[in-house]
Amino acid sequence: MAAAVDKTKKSADKDKAAPSRRPVLVIALIAVVAAAAAGGGVWYFTQAPHAADGAPATQAKPKAPPAPAQYFGLEPPFVVNLNGPVDGPRYLQVEVQLMTRDSSALESIKTHSPALRARLLMLFSQVTPDQIADRAGKEKLQAASLAEVQKVLLAETGKKCADDLLFTSFVTQ
Repeated sequence: MAAAVDKTKKSADKDKAAPSRRPVLVIALIAVVAAAAAGGGVWYFTQAPHAADGAPATQAKPKAPPAPAQYFGLEPPFVVNLNGPVDGPRYLQVEVQLMTRDSSALESIKTHSPALRARLLMLFSQVTPDQIADRAGKEKLQAASLAEVQKVLLAETGKKCADDLLFTSFVTQ
């Protein structure tokens, strides 16, 4: 039995003498995590462009400011008889300006202005006083007018050309 006690005593002495593996594993694991974090940080800051506050910037190129607006007035003002009862407004006088940001489109608008005037004249003559009595009706007429202008220009040039249509004067009598 003394031999058995000696063996257990020797194995206990070996355990005390041998350094523990647990702290070494913890230190190695912390070192791996730190190295991975450092590598990820280096990659993140070298690959992605960032704004001044450290947030990632968008990948899209910054937009150039739009070209300045150019206007063309369809002169003289449109004057049409309104459809509707005789006791209400009977005439509409409206001045129209077309807006574009392309100088070649402006030339197309000038070239085709007689066709544009003819189409708008037909559109304005179909309006009733009730349809343009309030702001919503005027805006609806404005949108329909722009659609007519773009339809003519698309047929003639292959492009819509006009970006917007503005009523610069709107009188009913």
